Order: sequence, then structure tokens, then C-alpha cells
Amino acid sequence: MIGIFRQKNSTNALLLLVYALVLKFSIFLHPVLPQLHKEDNYLYRFIVNGINTIFHQSPFPYSLLTFLLMFTQATLFNTICNYHRLLPKPNYLPGMAYLLITSLLQDWNHFTAPLLINSIMIWCFYRMIALYNNTKPVTAIFNIGLLAGIATLLYIPATAFLLLVLFALIIMRPFRIQEWLVGFLGFTSPYYFLLFILYFTNQLNWKNVLPHIVLTFPALPSSSWVTLGLALLVIPFIIGGYFVQNNLNKMLIQVRKTWSLVLVFLIVAVIVILINKADSYENWIVTAVPFAAFHAAAYYYPTNKLFPRILHWVCFALVMAINYFV
Repeated sequence: MIGIFRQKNSTNALLLLVYALVLKFSIFLHPVLPQLHKEDNYLYRFIVNGINTIFHQSPFPYSLLTFLLMFTQATLFNTICNYHRLLPKPNYLPGMAYLLITSLLQDWNHFTAPLLINSIMIWCFYRMIALYNNTKPVTAIFNIGLLAGIATLLYIPATAFLLLVLFALIIMRPFRIQEWLVGFLGFTSPYYFLLFILYFTNQLNWKNVLPHIVLTFPALPSSSWVTLGLALLVIPFIIGGYFVQNNLNKMLIQVRKTWSLVLVFLIVAVIVILINKADSYENWIVTAVPFAAFHAAAYYYPTNKLFPRILHWVCFALVMAINYFV
């Protein structure tokens, strides 16, 4: 599979869909209804309640939506990586890595607010990279802040992504205070509409608007399967990071800045995990996007092609075991 997805071939888009169906078909075998958590915010609760009303709390639509979201996220992220030359040659490894990563933990196959946030943050990531060459960045910065603000209305801990917006401005733009203010204005804009709605529904209270944020330590792995899944999340990341570091001198300045932004993305995603301790691993999926970039590098750069193939099939075998036999 590594050799196939390492090529930029039009038929690989179809193969990526087949690959996704093999990895994710268990979603349709065991559909589940989403469980609302205290960290889920107004917009996500509105979406879930609306879907429940339309489909009478049937779990299958959520399985279909989960699959479509993950596949479109993988495809979009792969397109972004190729367009901005994150790897030397266009390929389908980032999309493959994303689908594989999001199958390592069973909780990541559920319809959740963090899963919806991934779609928003992938688009934000694309707009952040484009800031480097943007001659009129004010509108783009406002839109980035707006998208990140909408993410917080889905999931309260996503407030930490404000840090990613600020670091994107530091990495991709020369310092201009007006751009920072525009980004913050975009981030807070969704809350103006929230205040408007709460006021006219007689629910206006600062406790209903200001996010409650507490930093905690995540729960320890609850089983050996979770431990193995997390290990295969981290090991390829370390390998990919090593190869990226070794090849930085061969990259254009914009690509180096993009990799720096990917690393900051991962750090901020970890902070999201640490906010308001959850009782499952569903919120950990916010790390999947930056992890996928480093995993793709681990599959792409090694000169010994046997190693990435072994790494891929070990991950693939664990996914099959977790999703179909556990």
C-alpha cells in the first residue's frame, strides 16, 4: 500500500475510498448514538438534537456521517499537503495516514464534536499556510479567527485553538498589531450571535457564555489495546519528525514554516486534550491531523522501503484487530 499511495495517480483517489471502507466498515456493523458530554457546546448539541429529531434517534445516520467526515477530511488534508508541497513529491500518504490513525482507537469512530472540529481546523490550517504569500491578509485572518471561534461553539476546550491562530500569525506574518486584533475579532464574532440568541430566549447569563476551562491530566490507557494504539500513534510521529528535521535544509522557507505550524498544531491539540478531563478518548482525535503529516513523512522519506511497509502493516493489523475482533 505504501508503494501505491506514494504515487500521485488519479486512480489512487478511488483506492483511498476502498482503503477507507476496509478500515472503517466496522462503523456500519456497530453503529452507536453520540453521547453528549459537558464539554459539548451549544452548536454541537443543536446539531445532534436536530439529527435525532429527523431520524428518530437511529444510530445509522451517525455512522454514515462519521465515515463521510473522515474520508472528506483525509482527502482535503491530502490535497492541502500536496498543494503546499509538505513532502517533496505529490502523493496520497497524508490521506492514507489520516484514515489509518483515526482507526487506532475505537472511540475515534464515533460521531463527536472533536471530529467536526477536525474539518474546521483542516480548513483553518490551509488558510494559515496561505498567509505567507497573501498580499491582502486581513480578510483571511478574520476568517481564520471566525472558523476557530465556531469550533469553540462545538466544543468548549477548542478555545485553546486561539493559541494556534496567534502562533500562525507569528510564524507566517511579520508582526502587525492590527492583524492580531482582526484575528481576535474574528474569534469572538460567533459569540456576538450567541449573546443575541441567548438574550431573546431569556437565557442570557455570563455562565452560559464564558467557557469553563480547567487543565487536567488525561486518563491513563484503560486497556492494552489502547496502549498499543497510542504507541503506534507516537512511534511513527517520532520517526517522521526525525526525517523532517534531517531534510529541513532541502525545503523552501515556506515549507519549513508550514512544518513549524504543524508542530504547533500538535502542541495546541494536546492542550485541548488537557482541558476539562473527558471520560473517553473521543477528544484525542483533534491530534489526528498533525500526527498524519508526521506519519506521512515516516512512510515517505526512508530509503529502505521495507521499513515503512512493515510499519504500515503492523498498524493495519492492529486496526483490524481493534475494530473487528475486540
